[in-house]
Order: sequence, then C-alpha cells, then structure tokens
Amino acid sequence: MFVLKSNRCGRGLISCGQIRYSIPEEMKKGSVIGNVAQDLGLDLKRLRSGRARIVTGESIQYTELKTDKGILVVNERIDREQLCGDVTPCSFSFEMILENPIELHRITVEVLDINDHAPVFPNKDKPISFEISESAVVGVQFPLQSAEDLDVGLNALQDYVLSPNDNFILKQHANPDGSKYVEMVLQKPLDREQRPHLSLKLIAVDGGTPQRSGTVNIDVTVLDANDNAPVFNQSVYKASVMENTIRGTSVVTVNATDADSGSYGRIIYSLSKMKGSAVDIFGIDEKTGTICVSGQIDYEKDRKYEVRVEAKDYGGLIGTSKVIFDVFDVNDNAPVINIMSFSSPVSEDARPGTTIAVLNIKDADSEKNGQIKCSIDGKLPFKIESSLTNYYNLVSDQHFDRESISEYNITITATDFGSPALSSSTKLHLKISDVNDNAPLFDKSSYSAHIIENNSPGTSIFAVSARDSDWNQNARISYLLEDTHVSGSPVSTYVSLNSETGVLSAVRSFDYEQIKQLQLVVKAQDGGSPPLSSNVTVKILIQDQNDNPPQVLYPIQTGGSLVAEMVPRSADVGYLVTKVVAVDVDSGQNAWLSYKLQKATDRALFEVGLQNGEIRTIRQVTDKDAVKQRLTVIVEDNGQPSRSATVIVNVAVADSFPEVLSEFTDFTHDKEYNDNLTFYLVLALAVVSFLFITCLVVIISVKIYRWRQSRILYHSNLPVIPYYPPRYSDTLGTGTLQHVYNYEVCRTTDSRKSDCKFGRAGSQNVLIMDPSSTGTIQRIQNEKSILDEPDSPLEVSYVNLAFLLCPLSVSAFIKNR
Repeated sequence: MFVLKSNRCGRGLISCGQIRYSIPEEMKKGSVIGNVAQDLGLDLKRLRSGRARIVTGESIQYTELKTDKGILVVNERIDREQLCGDVTPCSFSFEMILENPIELHRITVEVLDINDHAPVFPNKDKPISFEISESAVVGVQFPLQSAEDLDVGLNALQDYVLSPNDNFILKQHANPDGSKYVEMVLQKPLDREQRPHLSLKLIAVDGGTPQRSGTVNIDVTVLDANDNAPVFNQSVYKASVMENTIRGTSVVTVNATDADSGSYGRIIYSLSKMKGSAVDIFGIDEKTGTICVSGQIDYEKDRKYEVRVEAKDYGGLIGTSKVIFDVFDVNDNAPVINIMSFSSPVSEDARPGTTIAVLNIKDADSEKNGQIKCSIDGKLPFKIESSLTNYYNLVSDQHFDRESISEYNITITATDFGSPALSSSTKLHLKISDVNDNAPLFDKSSYSAHIIENNSPGTSIFAVSARDSDWNQNARISYLLEDTHVSGSPVSTYVSLNSETGVLSAVRSFDYEQIKQLQLVVKAQDGGSPPLSSNVTVKILIQDQNDNPPQVLYPIQTGGSLVAEMVPRSADVGYLVTKVVAVDVDSGQNAWLSYKLQKATDRALFEVGLQNGEIRTIRQVTDKDAVKQRLTVIVEDNGQPSRSATVIVNVAVADSFPEVLSEFTDFTHDKEYNDNLTFYLVLALAVVSFLFITCLVVIISVKIYRWRQSRILYHSNLPVIPYYPPRYSDTLGTGTLQHVYNYEVCRTTDSRKSDCKFGRAGSQNVLIMDPSSTGTIQRIQNEKSILDEPDSPLEVSYVNLAFLLCPLSVSAFIKNR
C-alpha cells in the first residue's frame, strides 16, 4: 500500500490524493481493506463534517466507507476472474469526495489472485478420442485439449502430465499470451495386432497452494494404413471481424488437404484450443471449414481471438493451424474515393496487370478506423493494388474476351476497418475494343447435301454458313473452295462457291452411275489482319434418278437362233420352267424390279413370280396343251416414272427332244434356197468336227489324269466346295436360277437329231468338282436318266463335250431347215 498526495489538484480543489490498496479476492463482506483516514492523514471529524462519500461509475459497488471509523471495507463479493478475466494486474478505482472544503481523493484497489480454481478441461466428462493408424511415423504430434484455469500467475495452469505408457510422450508449447497448450507425440510405433486400444489420462496441474489439478481421459484407437495427416494450406490464418457481428456470419474458411484417398482422405474440421470465452464466440462447419460467428463479439472485452483449428481425417490423423481474429472498433467517417485517371476503352489483348484506373482514397478516421480495404463487387477480371499512400490502382487480373463480355460495369467499394464498418463506392464503365482473335466457326463440324443427277449446270446445291465472334471488319467472312481433286479432276470443275453467301452450285450435270458423291473442303476466312480461317468438310451425295431401264441377263435373246425351255407333260402344278433374271444399274427403289406376264399362248398354264421372275406352271400339263408356247414377260422397275424391258420366252411342252424338233421345224421359211447359208453351214460343221476330234483327244488325256487325282481326293475325305458363276449365284431365292438342276443329253450319229433334256431339281445331289473348270456337274443318284454315271474317264469327257455342243447343233439344225 502506498499513499500519494498533491496540493495542486486543479482549480477550485483544496487538495487531492491517491491511495492504492492490495487485497486478495473472495474476502468476506465487511472485511477491512484499509484505514483511509489514517492513510490520507484525515481525522474522523473531517470525514464526518465533510460528508465523505465514495463515487464509482460501476453498477456494482464493491467497497463501503465507514466514516465513523475512517476505514474502507468490502461491500460485495470480489471475484478477480469475473472482474478482470486473465488481465493482470487486476484493479478497480473509485473516488472519495469531501466537502467544505472540497477534496477529491482517488482510491485504487488491486485484487490479488488466490488459488480458488482448479484446471478444467472443456469436456472433462467426455474422453478425448483419437483414431491413429498403426503406420503413423514416430514423431507425429496429436494436439490435445488444453485445460483452462481462471486463476493467474502461479495459481494458473503450470504443467501437464500424461499417464505412463510405452508409445506417447507429452510436448508442451507456449502461446504468445503466455498460455500453454500440449501435444501428444508418438515415440514408439503402434501395433494394432498387439494392442488395438489405448486408454490414457492427461492431468493438468497449477502452481497454487494447495495444488489443484484436472483430469481428462484419452482413448486411442489404432487403425490400419493411414500414413498422411491433413495439411493446412496456411499455418496461420488471419481474419478481421467487426464487433456486434450477427450470429451465423461467415468470417473465414480454412482449407486442409490429405494426400490419402477414400475415407482416409476425407476431413472433418473442429476447433480445439480457444482462449478465454472464444469457445462461445466461434463455430466451424466440420465439412467446409468455414468459421462463423456463434456468439456476441464485444470489442471492449476482447480485441483479439486466437483459435486452433484441427483437421482430422477418418484415419485418425490430425493437422492443426491457428486462426487469429482481430476485432475492430466502430467509426463514423466513410472513405472518400477520387478518380485520378481512367482509361477506356481498353484493347481486349491487354495483358493481365494493365492499369485501368488510378484512385485516391482517404478516410478521415485514425488508426484502424482510418485503414481502408478496397474491393470490387462481383467476380470481375480486375483487382485492386495499393501503390503510394492512399493511392490504389485498378488493374486487370486476366485476359479479356470482347466476344464474351464487351463492357464492364465496375463497382469499387472502399471499406474501413471500423466497427461497424463504413464504406463508399464508385462505378466505372469500361469498354473493351476488339482485336481479331477469333477464327470463323461453321455451324456444323461437317455438312452433307444432296442433289439429283441429271441436274442443270448452275443449280444451287447447298449453302454453308459460318459466324465470327469478332466485330466489324474482323467479323466479315469470305468463303473459299480449297483446291482438292475428285476422280483426278479439280473440284472446281464440279462445283463453284459464292465467296459472300457460301452457296455451292453445280458446274456440270452429274451422273449417279459415274460418280455417287463429292467430298470437298470449304474455308471461311475473316477480314482481320492477319486473317483467321477455319475449314469444314462438305459431302455432296448424288441422288439417283430412274434413267436406266432394266437389262435382261437371262434368257439370252439371240439374233437368229431359237432357244426354248422344255416342260415335260408330266409336270405338276408349280413346276419351275425357267427364271427371268434382270438387273437395273440404278439404285434404291429405282432398281426394285417386278415381273409380269404380258402375253402368253395359254395364260391359264403359266405364271410369273412378281418379285423373283420365276416362271411356273399353275395347273397340271395335259396332252391337249400345245407343244409350242410363247410367253412375253415385261420387267418393270419401281422408279417414277417407271421403265421396263420385255423378254420373249419360248417353252416347249414335250417329253422328248425329237418331238420338239418336229414341232419347231414347221416354221415357215423363205422358199428361195440360200446357197451362201448352206456353204457357211457346211464349212462350220467341218470346222466343228475338226475341233471336236482335236478336243476329244486332249480332253481324254486330261480327264484320265484328273480322274486319278479325283480318286485320290475322294479317298482322302476332303470337303468338296462347289463353285458357282458370279452372275448366277442364288441370293435369298430371287434374281437367279437355282443351283441344282439335271441336264440329260442324247446324241446320235446324225448330228441333226440330238436330244437335250432338262430335268427337275434333284433332292439328293453329288457335286463333282473339276479344279480346272468354272462350273459343276450335278447328278441325281436315285433317278435313272438316259446317261448313267460314267464308268470311265472317256465317257465323262464325251458327255461333257456333248453337253457343250448340243445347243450349237440344235441352232445349226434349225437354221439349216
């Protein structure tokens, strides 16, 4: 205790003095603090006559003046922790006033701390739980909850003690404010298979007398294979918060990453060590790491908060960081913004960092209330940089793109750091000038167009279209035709391109049967400097027109020979007489063919398949039916308009070839004998006879050789693959003759009397393949014919040669007659 007196206290005051007392907290009501009269040198009469009284601005009057005794006593319970918190030294002051004459004395009472609080953990009833991977390396630190002791000095928290164990030790750290926090350090690797769970105790002790302590349990669960702890991107986060900020306001977002994957990489955020009443002020979103205000912020109580943030993954590893919150006081002057320089428009190719405007911003307030923070409203490609004192530069933060955004309305806000913060703003309208940085773009990645063949030259086919996001001259597009070739000729000989409209026109008339499509490349080029361009592929498909009539492939229409199809009189209903085979070089429905019977000797006897062209009997053949039947078949395509072709099919209704000859020799001829025709016929027969004898010798030799080879193949059990002529292969039963037919040939010594018989299709066939031949010989095993299976190579050769010469002999015979 000391007393300080002064005789010059101010105008109108006789004397004043200052006295200071030191007392322990928690003194009982009525306890004597000090003898004020004695310490100030006043007698009791002066106290009574001067009506001495205590004047205090606090709502609670902790002391009372006993004027009759001149002593100062305790009036209310004094709790140092409630009065001052952790501020030291803790004291409160008041004034004692006397009248007649007026005297003013200041009395300061310092409250000394006693050890009346034990260290307390925030959640002492709930153990501290850790899930730690067994792969955690030695030296890994695990932050523990810090105990809180409301006492100060030696009575405050002094030390931490960890229960004895083999794996962990304690490591204590000091905060800048003198408080301590502790971490549990792994000194020996964990083994989940030996000890999957550890139960430890953390004891916090103070330095008072008697010594007090607090205990919390630590439960450690050992996990497998999590070897990466979360790591914050900053070791210390700093944020500013205004007092009286409403609850729920986001202040700062911390971010930690974990190199592990799966559940070991998922992070939960939490707040650990909190100084003073911060536990009720802030909260954190465990998923996003956003720290929000959860309590009342009072600048007069706390000007700064420090919070330790923990990032814990699902493997039990924890990373820590510190967040420092500065609380700012209120202010009453808004910043003033002056635009010193502003450049508009700005070229869109301006580099990031280009200065757009220079601002002078001043705030009449002082200290933090006069400190200014500039920001740009919205997500704009600009940022504010500070240059000289009170000067700020508005600079670009990224490349501009006039085609996306041609102008910006920039709102610059200047905010001071007062509480509540005051701000002012100004708006700038910035225009972006164009540069040629965009090539023309076609509407499609490729185009496809159609044009009908036989078009007129100059016909418009199709129009390509491109657009350019640039402006004015830079967006003016010209269309060019790339120099490519189609079938060896320049593409310009087929089509032309309008450079302004992009219209493609035909230069010539197209023929679908010669060229079915054109593929060309069109370039769109803008008018910028340098010009930019892009290409697109255009495919022009030539569409078919029905400009070709069907062509009959079978039966073959000869100029003078008469070819007839034979139908036995025993033929049943549905007997296949022959098949008309035709093709159309057009495509699509223009090539779809239909067959109709236009004329017939007896319409009640034959019919033609509409789709396949097969001529079949529609009733039983009788003896009354004429031998000579003449059918006219019309083949018509499906085009618009349709085109057609006509074929005449001669049918002979007979059981033997001589009967056919006798009927067909009744044709009327010119009575004049043609000597030249006879001469040529005799010469032809002589040549044929010579060739026959020559071929007979060669064929017999070859057949003997191949007969031996076929026997080897027959005994080797190798598969026999038949070969069909390419134009007469059966496709789904339409368009050609069927594969399996029997041909029986009879030849007499008189070449004028030969018999060719066309038998039915056999159900059981054996194909004998001649490697040097392009055809096949089919034989019916179960039916007897005029020629049975040859027993020797000579007979086989003779039959083949007779089959080849039979039509020639018949034709020659009819002409001669």
